Amino acid sequence: MASDYTPPVDDYRFLFGEAFGLDLVARGTGGAFSAEDAVEIIAGAGEFAASVLAPLETVGDRVGARLEDGQVHLPAGFAEAYQAFVEAGWVSAEAPESAGGDGLPGSIRAGLGEIWNGSNAAFALCWLLTAGQIHALDAAASDELRETYLTKLVAGTWTGTMNLTEPDAGTDLGAIRTLATPRADGSWGVSGQKIFITWGDHDVAENIVHLVLARTPDAPAGAKGLSLFVVPKFLPDAAGDPGERNAVTTVAVEHKLGIHGSPTCVLAYEDATGYLVGEVGGGLAGMFVMMNSARAGMGFQATGISDRAYQQAVAYADSRLQGAVLDRPAGTPITGHPDVRRLLLSMQSRLFAMRALGVYLGDLFDRAEADGTGALAEFFVPILKGWATEDAVALTSDAIQVHGGMGFIEETGVAQHYRDARIMPIYEGTTAIQSNDLIGRKVIRDGGATASQLFESIASTVADLRGLDNPVAARTADRLERAVASARAATASVVGFGQTRDAYGVSVPYLMLLGTLAGGWMHGLAVVAVLAHVSVDEADAARLVSADFYGAHHLPRVHMLAETVAAGEVA
Repeated sequence: MASDYTPPVDDYRFLFGEAFGLDLVARGTGGAFSAEDAVEIIAGAGEFAASVLAPLETVGDRVGARLEDGQVHLPAGFAEAYQAFVEAGWVSAEAPESAGGDGLPGSIRAGLGEIWNGSNAAFALCWLLTAGQIHALDAAASDELRETYLTKLVAGTWTGTMNLTEPDAGTDLGAIRTLATPRADGSWGVSGQKIFITWGDHDVAENIVHLVLARTPDAPAGAKGLSLFVVPKFLPDAAGDPGERNAVTTVAVEHKLGIHGSPTCVLAYEDATGYLVGEVGGGLAGMFVMMNSARAGMGFQATGISDRAYQQAVAYADSRLQGAVLDRPAGTPITGHPDVRRLLLSMQSRLFAMRALGVYLGDLFDRAEADGTGALAEFFVPILKGWATEDAVALTSDAIQVHGGMGFIEETGVAQHYRDARIMPIYEGTTAIQSNDLIGRKVIRDGGATASQLFESIASTVADLRGLDNPVAARTADRLERAVASARAATASVVGFGQTRDAYGVSVPYLMLLGTLAGGWMHGLAVVAVLAHVSVDEADAARLVSADFYGAHHLPRVHMLAETVAAGEVA
């Protein structure tokens, strides 16, 4: 069975208050929140997640969602957990103030995103999609749509979905065929089929708001001909409550490798009533507000699932006795075996890098308006999404390896994390989609200027490390300095290739290079913060070991990947 979930409160205390050399939360919010406030919020969320959401994780995996008479039903306990989630105020807390929410800052939302996913990733997807739709409607919806739909989404009484994919239109959104026809009353008749719709139907909330990309009559071909529509499962009555069932049919629930507690639906729209969001032809821009939110959320999901797998691997290794452990007394559990220790340190060091980069990304968005960090924030979105989700697959696989043969047995529960994680590098844009965005729009287009900004920040941390009289600091500085040099060379290669097959043929290795490098930077910052303490306690010593391990075992990947990038596409 899956292990109990322990929220990583201490790591977030360190990240919010120390790792970046200041109270990150206070700086990002102009003093509206402090690191102490953030830790209190994270701790409260952790208690809720551990007691309410985590116990349903295995149930969701083994029972899953089922379709009966056109209605999807979730396992027992999911509806009650969702109601408790809403009543505890977590939906409105994370929604922006402009949409009527409490507007928690991005740095705190990064921690919350990890906790919801670490405790129950399938459940968390419901909120992730709703949160994305809140951002999309907040950006483009009319006053009437805001009053009718946005208020209900922020209150949590209704949930939201994102409807893009069709049987013949996956990554190529320009191939979408769903048609929206205008009506005399100002509404639109939406007809077509959408597939892979996360939480497309369920019984945990009273209504579902579908955000649908569709083509209007006489619209130009391709993505420019797409518009965005709100299509509710139940049409609101005069009082704004769910009334008549709309012409949206749940055709099927997909049978998936993982996230079984998240209903992935095939939906058929048969002249369903919809309402235009924004302008005709502005659908892709509107949907990408939601998509960008979801992509950052995938980074937090990767961190959460990775942490749950790591916690379970540690719990198993600490209790499992197998074989004599080299240079350790009899009765030492497998944690003491050199290679098991390597696996656990590998997992932990990558996990901290993901967690820290998620907080950093949230902080960049928090400061975007005041400090002009928006371009750097957008630069890091595809990196966090692509790198963290790819590494999460490897990390959850390592968790199975720690368990040995028992890891391959479903009863232990650790295989679920691997199965759940495998979708993350695919949905909300595959890793290649993220890397194409990264090099095409955010590296080649500006000649590597934003990437250089990152490299200069890391160089500043290297200088700080060199000022410390500590062997871990010295090794970390040397490793980071060499890695930055390789990253600069790789960036020059990409910029030199320009918009060619050579650039796009190595875009994923380049993304993974930058993610790995950024993870090393996060560890470098941690080393500086730890060595600022008067004395090094047990937790500090563990952070130094983690940074040293990452530098020795993971940061060298930057050099390998730089050589791959320089080769371009191998024909």
